[in-house]
Amino acid sequence: MTSTNKIKVILFSVFVLFVVAWVVTGNVSQASGDSIDVDTSTMDMIASANPDDFVGSETCKACHEDQFKKFVGTKHAKLGEVASWKDKAQGCESCHGPGKLHVDGGGDKTKIITFVGKNSKQISETCLGCHAGKESHNNFRRGEHWRNDIGCTDCHSSHGTFKNNMPSSITEIGETTVQNPGIANVALLKQSEPQLCIGCHTETKAQFAKPFHHKVLEGAMKCSDCHNAHGGFESKQTKLSVGADASCIKCHGDKQGPFAFEHAPLKTEGCSSCHTPHGSANPKLLSRNSVRQLCLECHSNLNDVEGGAPQTPHNQTQTRYLSCTVCHTRIHGSNASRLYFR
Repeated sequence: MTSTNKIKVILFSVFVLFVVAWVVTGNVSQASGDSIDVDTSTMDMIASANPDDFVGSETCKACHEDQFKKFVGTKHAKLGEVASWKDKAQGCESCHGPGKLHVDGGGDKTKIITFVGKNSKQISETCLGCHAGKESHNNFRRGEHWRNDIGCTDCHSSHGTFKNNMPSSITEIGETTVQNPGIANVALLKQSEPQLCIGCHTETKAQFAKPFHHKVLEGAMKCSDCHNAHGGFESKQTKLSVGADASCIKCHGDKQGPFAFEHAPLKTEGCSSCHTPHGSANPKLLSRNSVRQLCLECHSNLNDVEGGAPQTPHNQTQTRYLSCTVCHTRIHGSNASRLYFR
């Protein structure tokens, strides 16, 4: 037999052994009770599972006592008390899948859904199996957090926290509702706002330290008053109702149009064309240190031509023309004057 034929025989033998090993391994796996596929949708698994496959959270407590102590007081643990969730909520097994095989296997981790080693998007998909139906969460996959691999468990603790040890880690975001009778609407945040947000958004914390700023660090308002952390169609995940500056108009209602005479930058670019929303060294959160300087960025034709006739009645060498809003008092928009005089 030539050396070439010997090589072919060896390669064929290796291939046959590989196929046999693959078939045998597959049969053994099936015979041993079917290993849990961690990529299977948890909701689909629960829906198709036999009721006898669920062992209950009290069984989980026997080995996972620390997690159970945190979990038992959370909204997740009490969903079974809500009529609309009674047949769907399974405690620990709502996220980890049916636990019978895991228990019968002596805690075999291949027989239960675990999240160790999964990336943020994979973990978030499990959360969205239930939470995607909420209006505030519908656009999570469109948001900047999703695009930057920030997942649900980067901000939330699904098991909850010890309230007596970490009182600031639980943030109330609403009262009891008809849908959730007797159960407080708890966000299960790892930290309270704004500490949770500025842990990543450090540049924003620096802006809040400027002389003129929104009172977020002082506790007068929260990041979520203006931003939707769960995503949306707007840049910076600002909350949208009507118009790009809905978050601003919610408090500054007197600046809301429509006006008969609209100030073009406000209409096309929004409040941030003149203001810096988090903080500024200038009064009224202006992006420039004087109103005149800010106006001249667009209205540059108001400057005089040195040695010649002024292009407009605004003579910039005279003090009375140095503050635009002395005359143009309705700079955000007017129903009476196209020059925003009143």
